[in-house]
Amino acid sequence: MTSIIHPNIKRSKPEVIAPAKPTPREVKSLSDIDNQAVLRYYTSNIYLYRADPSKGAHNPANVIKTALAKALVYYYPIAGRLREQPNGKLVVDCIGEGAMFVEADADVPLEYLGDPNTQPIHFIDQLQFDSELMGPGVVDQPLLYIQVTRFKCGGFTLGLNICHIIADAHGLAQFLTAISELARGAKQPSVLPVWDRHLILARDPPVPTHIHWEYKPMEDATQEYDMGLKTPPANLVHRSFFYGPKEISALRQHVQSLQPMSHVSRFELLTAAIWRSRTISLDYNSDFEVRVLFVVNSRQKMVPPLPTGFYGNAFARAAAISKAGKLCSSPLDYALKLVKEAKAEATSSDFIQSLADTVAQMVQPRYMVARKFVVSDVTRTGIHSVDFGWGNGMYVVKPVSWVLTFYTSFKNSIGEEILVVPMCLPEPAMARFKEEMESLIYPKLDRFQVRSANSYRNRL
Repeated sequence: MTSIIHPNIKRSKPEVIAPAKPTPREVKSLSDIDNQAVLRYYTSNIYLYRADPSKGAHNPANVIKTALAKALVYYYPIAGRLREQPNGKLVVDCIGEGAMFVEADADVPLEYLGDPNTQPIHFIDQLQFDSELMGPGVVDQPLLYIQVTRFKCGGFTLGLNICHIIADAHGLAQFLTAISELARGAKQPSVLPVWDRHLILARDPPVPTHIHWEYKPMEDATQEYDMGLKTPPANLVHRSFFYGPKEISALRQHVQSLQPMSHVSRFELLTAAIWRSRTISLDYNSDFEVRVLFVVNSRQKMVPPLPTGFYGNAFARAAAISKAGKLCSSPLDYALKLVKEAKAEATSSDFIQSLADTVAQMVQPRYMVARKFVVSDVTRTGIHSVDFGWGNGMYVVKPVSWVLTFYTSFKNSIGEEILVVPMCLPEPAMARFKEEMESLIYPKLDRFQVRSANSYRNRL
């Protein structure tokens, strides 16, 4: 086995980037969706940008740094700090202190990274702000950390860590778009930010109208060692799987009984197949309950819809639930029906309001992880299209946890959109998961043909 040689990456001294102009000094309240304890962490995002000969000696770090300072004038809460109130809720103290920024240089060309869609970047942490320099937790800490790493070829990467409390994926995409527009010479962002977190506050008194399963424990959660959800197994492996138009079409052949087929989305179909195959691979007790949760953007679902420019957390989680045995032994359309029903409930106009009421009603909301798998589709958030003047970067998802995955996408050589689904599973379960998905996509092929087809997919 060939050993992996990490490049030498030298970071400069971190600096604080404050807003380019004075900003309001105030304290801003957060929504009850923002204030979920499960969001008290930093999300990671990395972009790869190829060299552009027309940029000459332009330093991408300087361009992004200058644009960031300008963007923080509009998004000044991101230059603030979180403070914890006596009731345990967080607020944003808009002190204009700024975001953390560091420049770095790598001693290899960008091509050394290969294609992150088909293979992991083993030194991905070196392309982001040094975690040892980030403070503990999120309270009283910078809300944003950025590292721009220049490569010998003239290409560069942008690694970003932002506190999830302040923005969701759609909000982050809006903020990054603002930075990129200012970097390309715009006078102001095309979409101006809107705070308005009061629009998703709990009612007084709270009146939940739905069950929010991420906060509801399973009755059987302590009956058996729970597949290492609290202490994951040591033999976890990462692998990305690729699903293009042919694969999605093949999956549709399994659910012809569910009509009308035109109303079955690619996301619903793939989520049902992955949930079923993953459950089979983990070999749960047949009587145990399993759940798949997936993120639903509620911006346009609320009545009235949230205003354009809202960049706070505006998502809820749908939950499909089944006994493991029933899910594994039933045809795919059983899982698909559960996923569609969960999505229909989560897209109702009062669902996110019910979530806010549920969170506010709980003294110490505890996010349940037992036999749960979470899926988030970021292909439609706009997070893939961020151009600082070097063209759109390639969006790279940091290795996922074994209870969470993100759907991303790229275009193959003939222009087809290919969905990328990174998975993290114990090694034996990964092999079983691969076999189960292949049996759905290539049901008429023998094992040799399946292996050949999968090898071809990995070369896309």
